[in-house]
Amino acid sequence: MLRLLQSSWFVSLAGCLTYLGTTAALINPAKFAGFHRPDTEERRSAADDPSWKFRNPEFDQWVGEIKHEKENLALREQQLQEMQTRLESEQQELNAVTQSVVQMQAEFDRNVIRYKAQEIDNLKRQIKVLNAMPPDSAAGMLGDMQNDDVVRILVMMKPDQASVMLDAMSKKGPDQASRAAAILERMRNVIPPGAAPAGSTPSQ
Repeated sequence: MLRLLQSSWFVSLAGCLTYLGTTAALINPAKFAGFHRPDTEERRSAADDPSWKFRNPEFDQWVGEIKHEKENLALREQQLQEMQTRLESEQQELNAVTQSVVQMQAEFDRNVIRYKAQEIDNLKRQIKVLNAMPPDSAAGMLGDMQNDDVVRILVMMKPDQASVMLDAMSKKGPDQASRAAAILERMRNVIPPGAAPAGSTPSQ
């Protein structure tokens, strides 16, 4: 028996059995019960959630401020467009008023006789000549002039002298009587020499 225990093959067999027993004792399936492979859903969830999808409060605030600024710019642009529309409408109204004023001024200029400085001396000489003539002869001379020229002369005369001239003209027939009445009416639209033009302020 002692010889059997001391044999080399028995020693080897005993060593193998000891190794197997130790290994079996160390490798216990219960120790690996808590470990498992992630299932397909867990792997898919990990793959669909990259690192750049993290939530950053400062980034969200920055994005919100950009959106708010964009809304303000859009509102400002709309206000500017509305203002431009109003300005264009007001410009059209102003152009219409300006055109109306120009037309009224042109009509006024056609109806009103104005004196030029260089004409006054000439008119005074004509008036002096007419006053020296008999009324009938003076009326005949006025009959050969344009109505505007006759009006300029009569306005610069004294009222009683102008009345004599118009009376003499009216006695030369119906046509001259109508003309005398038209000249008298025209005299109302004459700006006397030295008078300030309409809309101007007299100098102090």
